[in-house]
Amino acid sequence: MLTIDTISAYNDLHGFKTQHPQVAFARFTPETKRSVEQYEFGLYALFLKETKGCVINYGMTQYDFDAQTVVSFAPGQQVGYTTLEGVPVRSIGIVFHPSFIQGTPLEKKMKRYSYFAYSSNEALHLSEDEVQTLRHSMEWIEQELAHPIDKFSKELIVTNLELIMDYCLRFYERQFITRKALNVSTLERFSELLSEYLLQGEAATHGVPTVRYFAQRIHLSPNYLGDLVKTETGYSAQEFIAQRLVQYAERQLQDEQLSVKEIALQAGFRHPQHFVRFFKKHTSLTPTDFRAQTSAR
Repeated sequence: MLTIDTISAYNDLHGFKTQHPQVAFARFTPETKRSVEQYEFGLYALFLKETKGCVINYGMTQYDFDAQTVVSFAPGQQVGYTTLEGVPVRSIGIVFHPSFIQGTPLEKKMKRYSYFAYSSNEALHLSEDEVQTLRHSMEWIEQELAHPIDKFSKELIVTNLELIMDYCLRFYERQFITRKALNVSTLERFSELLSEYLLQGEAATHGVPTVRYFAQRIHLSPNYLGDLVKTETGYSAQEFIAQRLVQYAERQLQDEQLSVKEIALQAGFRHPQHFVRFFKKHTSLTPTDFRAQTSAR
């Protein structure tokens, strides 16, 4: 598989002119060069897709997007494009190398933009006003790249990159709200799977439950599931799991026939001391102290 980890390689692949060694504005039209269907991506990118008819492959999944969507990619992902015969494809995007934002305030904020790790079928769907907002900021970067590089170029481009990503964060928050019914259904499914995992003994076999495990079961990316749970409950998905683990452990500790070691293994902890630390962190009591207090009541 071809690896694309420089701006010049990306531009050469699609026939774009390289105006900056670390940033590119991409404008895809029906005439845009497409010689590779899939490649390993070593850059950050945000694309505003303007027309239907382009299948974007992401890892092992693909999604035929409606008009007015945004998809994002991060280094280390496998990316590809497939056009549908007879349908013109138009999109614009900003592509930048990770080193471009190194040492800037934006670098410290990148973890905030969790949507870079969303799957393709979790794309951001936009209103016309939202499309115009993002298009304006992307095309401003296009205009800036057309000027000779000077001491102001990087700061101005980084500022607009941050603006684009902040807008996407806002629009994703809106999308979570407008999909509330679907989100609640997904949260209920997550909760059910977590209960089954603990009550049916899967934790004892497979270990402490993880966000990634349940995201795979629900066919979502871990980041998307985490953001969904945070929106609906105020807790991260990991915190949600921890709360349920504590509740499970508290119920088991009421059965004095079970040792702390046995309960630790049932909850997925291979080492009882890890379970003791986990339980005390969330309850301020050791399992033994909790059991003693419960028995004294």
